[in-house]
Amino acid sequence: MLNSRRDVALACALSMLAGYVDGIGFLHLGGLFVSFMSGNSTRLGVSLANAQWWQAGGALGLIALFVAGAAAGSLVVLGGNVERRPWLLLIEAVLLGAAGISHAYSLPNLAVAAIVLAMGLENAVFQIDGGAGLGLTYVTGALVKMGQLLAVSLTGGPRWGWVPNLLLWAALVAGSAAGALAYVRINLAAIWIAAGTALALAAIIAVALRRPRA
Repeated sequence: MLNSRRDVALACALSMLAGYVDGIGFLHLGGLFVSFMSGNSTRLGVSLANAQWWQAGGALGLIALFVAGAAAGSLVVLGGNVERRPWLLLIEAVLLGAAGISHAYSLPNLAVAAIVLAMGLENAVFQIDGGAGLGLTYVTGALVKMGQLLAVSLTGGPRWGWVPNLLLWAALVAGSAAGALAYVRINLAAIWIAAGTALALAAIIAVALRRPRA
């Protein structure tokens, strides 16, 4: 999936972006997530067990929006044979920008909806041939792969094959810290930084695709 240094760098940048957005969302939603749906699924189950219907509905709504975003991203990938990554990131930037505008007009629920859709969509960036893509907004899979590849390295396999997964994890953690710090200072307006980053990445990838791969 990550076949070049360029791919590793892009995946880490997107993982950091997702961590940044999730840090903002976590603080804004008081313990729910905009990209980590395993956490929201656990919150859904616990809320149902405690008959906390309002909290359960909120978690379920976030999950549904995330799935819708992931489906939309896949539709973009499946929509043609040309390189779709710049378009995916451009759409993500537009959604995050829409979240910033919604916040400016005191529409926080609409802002959160746009953010969750953007996070679901981002996971299609490394989708290939209609199959499942590389998870960029969550790192449980990356940690599992890191452990497995560590075992492989200890038994004679590639020594550093686990490093890209470590970098994905570290990038998400660093992004989460940055997002939390930004939210404390400027509230949900911090999402504008994420929108600008997604737009910049779209432009960088569009330019890079015109050059030979390393």
